[in-house]
Amino acid sequence: MSQLRVYLIAGEPSGDLLGARLMRAMKKQMGDSVVFDGVGGEAMAAEGLHSLFDIRDLAVMGLVEVIPSIPKILRHLDEIVADIQEKKPDIVMTIDSYSFSARVHQRLKKAGYTQPHVHCVAPQVWAWKKGRAKKIGQFVDHLFCLLPNEQDYFTPHGMPTTFIGHPVIEGGADKGDGAAFRARYGIASDATVLCVLPGSRKNEIKYLLPVFKESAELLQSYVPNLFVVIPTVATVADRIRKELASWPVPHVIVSGERERYDAFAAATVALAASGTVSLELAMAGVPHLIAYKVSPLTGAIARRLLKIRFVNLLNLLADQEIIPELLQEDCTVDNVVETLRQLLEHPEQATTESLKKLGLGDPHSPSDKLAEELQKIARQRKKE
Repeated sequence: MSQLRVYLIAGEPSGDLLGARLMRAMKKQMGDSVVFDGVGGEAMAAEGLHSLFDIRDLAVMGLVEVIPSIPKILRHLDEIVADIQEKKPDIVMTIDSYSFSARVHQRLKKAGYTQPHVHCVAPQVWAWKKGRAKKIGQFVDHLFCLLPNEQDYFTPHGMPTTFIGHPVIEGGADKGDGAAFRARYGIASDATVLCVLPGSRKNEIKYLLPVFKESAELLQSYVPNLFVVIPTVATVADRIRKELASWPVPHVIVSGERERYDAFAAATVALAASGTVSLELAMAGVPHLIAYKVSPLTGAIARRLLKIRFVNLLNLLADQEIIPELLQEDCTVDNVVETLRQLLEHPEQATTESLKKLGLGDPHSPSDKLAEELQKIARQRKKE
């Protein structure tokens, strides 16, 4: 087919990584005949995207916490719609960040934009707001699912969906060089390395970094040879560096995908915010726990809305708690330290079966599948 112009919108770092891998796959398949515009972060920029604005403005989490950011978010929404109308891409794909993505598609549909609208990473209707499964088809032409069985929630409503598998499978989290990382930062071979990942959103840093920081300090009293590694992303890197500028615990803050995965390979154990990072740690074979908290009001609302036993995807797929979860009131320094000590003594976590359900072992990567499907959708529209 002739040149394909793809508009990608990723509102947070996990979506940025997915978008970057998709760009890489499409360039491999199509060469110079594919052109990208849109909104992304550092990973998509590395693949050649000139982002319309900094995605740090969109990386806000929480039902209540998002309120102060609404004016800026609405302004960026206007900018995206105007940019799409000017550039006239052949296909518009939003990635994750469903609440924002839905508004982009709604605005475009209302404005009469007729090119294909697709969304990658299905909204978690199996966890809450099942009514969204019916509504998404009103403004999205095709939905790409990362999890098995998600299609079952959307196809009854006539929503075309495709399961591609989870991109963490191809991300390289299991390919880090731990020895090189330790040598690079002067970390002793017998040191206990705690990998601390307090999140990629400003509000996650606000609520989690103080707990994670104090937990590492207390753990050091039990593990004298402790060294802390903090992989971070552009959305919150400056805040973390500022908060830890005079921290007495031996540590290093790193950024970038290679450093992140090398840090995983060097880690003895990890403490992480809930999210995709747990899948990455499982791929790397790092025993870990997840801890998460939001404002008391957001937490109370979430409890009433959530319809699931666990928040960690590995646990949901296994239907049992294989990764310890410390949420809201349970996310305390004492609980975190006690769980980390248990993991140091008993590091085994049976994650392989859950990862297989996400596509581990499939010879075709999620990004390759997604790239091929986007081309099919674009070709079909051009024929119509």
